[in-house]
Amino acid sequence: MSVNRRKIAAKVQYALWVVFFAQIVVERFVELPYTYWWSWLPALGAMGIGLMAARSARHRIGTPAAVAVAPPVTGRWSAVNSPADKVPSHGTHSLAQTYAIDIVAEPAEGPARPAPVWFWPVAQRNRDYPAFGAPLHAVAPATVVHAEDGQRDHLSRSSLAGVLYFWLVEGVGRTIGGSRRIVGNHIVLDLGDGTHAVYAHVQRGSLHVRPGDEVGPGDLLGRCGNSGNSTQPHVHFQLMDGPDLETANGIPFTWHGVGVPASGETFTVDADATARARPQDV
Repeated sequence: MSVNRRKIAAKVQYALWVVFFAQIVVERFVELPYTYWWSWLPALGAMGIGLMAARSARHRIGTPAAVAVAPPVTGRWSAVNSPADKVPSHGTHSLAQTYAIDIVAEPAEGPARPAPVWFWPVAQRNRDYPAFGAPLHAVAPATVVHAEDGQRDHLSRSSLAGVLYFWLVEGVGRTIGGSRRIVGNHIVLDLGDGTHAVYAHVQRGSLHVRPGDEVGPGDLLGRCGNSGNSTQPHVHFQLMDGPDLETANGIPFTWHGVGVPASGETFTVDADATARARPQDV
């Protein structure tokens, strides 16, 4: 499937979801002139397009060589949803997430992140998580292609009720809203040689860069947040072969001095692990 066809398919898929959920709302007030069975056709069409797009992505993806870059953070972290355990790491090739990784802060000292609970509290404050506000650094010399931080940082979804709300309400709404609502505030860097780095779920109002800026390894880009499809403050990082999340393919990465940590594996990145000083980290 060509790039243009993939973009058109994505827009049609979003439009079908909008039609489907609009019908649900309208049917509460007006009796539509067709049967209930027919009202499911937009949803079935959207799911069919999604399945075809996923199959096309699997055919496009070979076994590209891993690109070595610096870690995007410093301090003590642990990995979640790592490509060291499975590919695609997030269960999908969409949005170039084939080799994406999520990491959460695990400070040796200070308060740990709240543990998941069944019922109460339904949600937690973002500042209760040590990853929230953590600096995000450039992983290589690069040009900023995209940077946005206007979306809100919602509360955590650390309980069973919170997770159900996240998947059944927020998740559906963000799917309709398109890729930027899924990844939330995000930064895209052009590393050269057809490689782009993505930082998702960035904290609202935390950007230190804008499109067109040139950055070096270790430069401060923004801070970790909890925007978009995120159950708790964490860093989502991935490499891809183009600047557009909806048409690019994922590329494997390896971090200097760390490699690719497996899910549950804790790793530490020293403050001097990158090539340049970071005077703005304070």
